[in-house]
Amino acid sequence: MRRGAPGSANLVAAGFALTALAYGLARFAYGLLLPQIRTELELGTVAAGWIGSVAFGAFCGGVVVAFAAVPRWGARKVAVAAGLCATAGLAIMGLAGSAAMLGVAMGLAGISTGLASPPLAAAVGRHVPHDARSRANGTINAGTAAGIMLSGAAALVFAAAWRELYLGFAVIAAAITVWLWHAIPGEEAARPSPTAAGMRPRGLLSLGLAAALMGAASTVFWTFGADILREELRFSDQLVALAWLVLGAAGLVSVITGAATDRFGIASVNRIALVLMGLALMSLAAASWASGMAFLAMGIFGAGYITSCGALLLWGITLFPARSDLGIGLPFLMIAFGQMMGAPLFGALLDASGTTLALSCASVMMLCAALPAPHRLRKGIEAQAEPARAL
Repeated sequence: MRRGAPGSANLVAAGFALTALAYGLARFAYGLLLPQIRTELELGTVAAGWIGSVAFGAFCGGVVVAFAAVPRWGARKVAVAAGLCATAGLAIMGLAGSAAMLGVAMGLAGISTGLASPPLAAAVGRHVPHDARSRANGTINAGTAAGIMLSGAAALVFAAAWRELYLGFAVIAAAITVWLWHAIPGEEAARPSPTAAGMRPRGLLSLGLAAALMGAASTVFWTFGADILREELRFSDQLVALAWLVLGAAGLVSVITGAATDRFGIASVNRIALVLMGLALMSLAAASWASGMAFLAMGIFGAGYITSCGALLLWGITLFPARSDLGIGLPFLMIAFGQMMGAPLFGALLDASGTTLALSCASVMMLCAALPAPHRLRKGIEAQAEPARAL
């Protein structure tokens, strides 16, 4: 397929849409709409927290399933399965009348998120021209920002009608699922998985450590950011939604991650993104003196977080050129692991020492995530390893 061929562009666009659906609508809308959900269903804080945590476990399970399913069933079927899980989860969310139904819905949403990225990476590795793959993966990863933007805009305007919002999201999800089936080409029977000789696992520990540290530090925003805005800065629900809209809009800058890593190298791009997130954490700490800093912090964090995710997944692909689905899935799995570890750690620190110290510690941890960066992965290293067909 030639660079810029319509089929390649359609695949990337559909992948962008699936990422926006799985990571934005199915995953992040819950936190934004939680106040309204809790009021209508009379959910306690503990119940709401457990329901949200279901998505993490389901995400991890989805990633593991995708590792095994992509070589066996092909990228198109697994991507469509992700779309179907998101559609079902969003529909159940809109119809939920109990905590149990919400838990099922969030579980399906988490599975969809875990299933989404590995087949998209495999499809890009197989059907996108070699010199365009980094840009294609970076563009697809930026779909998260679009999903966050849509969730924030919807919560800002229609927060009271959360059921109708979720049902509307389900309709969008169904349309994206059909699009995926037509955009991702079908594949022949699976080939045997490559041997370890076809991979580069030597740098896997460094990648895992960098991803886990970044994930742990980022949980201050993802898990506690809305509460900090509401309780410390006295933001209304509308202002919180607007802050998330700013985060998503700034995150769209990550669409250039692939081109930036081609030019400057994965290590440099990831370090810049980590520094941006460290600054964002400190800016949020300073927002108690100037509330406008909170919007600046959200914007800087959105740009840094999604760019770093893109750099980490490209790093993973260089380690597993013969299985790009593994290369993308493993960093995301380690980010999620870090978030699982970071949530209780920073929750306890917030309770014991307050917001300023917790945010400062998270900022230091974010900067530490740059230490295990791939020092020898510079511009052009990706081209030295031919990304083998994922299937």
